[in-house]
Amino acid sequence: MKTEEIFADLPKFETERPLLRKMSLDDMGDVFEFSKEPEVFKFVSGKVHQTIKNSRKFLKEIFAKYKAQEIITWGIFHKKDNKLIGDCCFIKWDTQQKRAELDYLLSREYWNQGLTTEVVKEIISFGFEEMQLNRIQAICEVANIASSRVMEKAGMQYEGILRDYIQHDGKPLDMKIYSFIRKEWPVK
Repeated sequence: MKTEEIFADLPKFETERPLLRKMSLDDMGDVFEFSKEPEVFKFVSGKVHQTIKNSRKFLKEIFAKYKAQEIITWGIFHKKDNKLIGDCCFIKWDTQQKRAELDYLLSREYWNQGLTTEVVKEIISFGFEEMQLNRIQAICEVANIASSRVMEKAGMQYEGILRDYIQHDGKPLDMKIYSFIRKEWPVK
């Protein structure tokens, strides 16, 4: 699948429990519901949404980055009630080097249920099958044990620690890096 095709019509995916699709402004209430929880942003660079206006701004920023072909973001919807419960995206997609970085966020209410791993596995498959990536990587703060577990359960390999890799609230943080490369990927 070519870059233009992916950005022209973001594919939808259905796994056992979640549905992955493009988000819309109609999802603003759900975004606000999970983004007002401080625990959700403990290990990520985003800010807690104080008002629904913050959620609207967040969605508009995602739409603008998608339109500019900077990121590919899927909303994670729980199939049971079609409720938006998080997002998963490819950031830093380098078509020349055939690599991308995976990022995800999930409502606290749905933690520790295996949903994120289910989603990450599906997105990794799409990255290798359709985007023709050679390398998919993800990073997380060293203290973020849950995110490390997601990457490991999805089959990603731990590569090491990136020292003082990002600035968060004015201080440098070490990040763990995980990856999956095409030759290690099990074809379905």
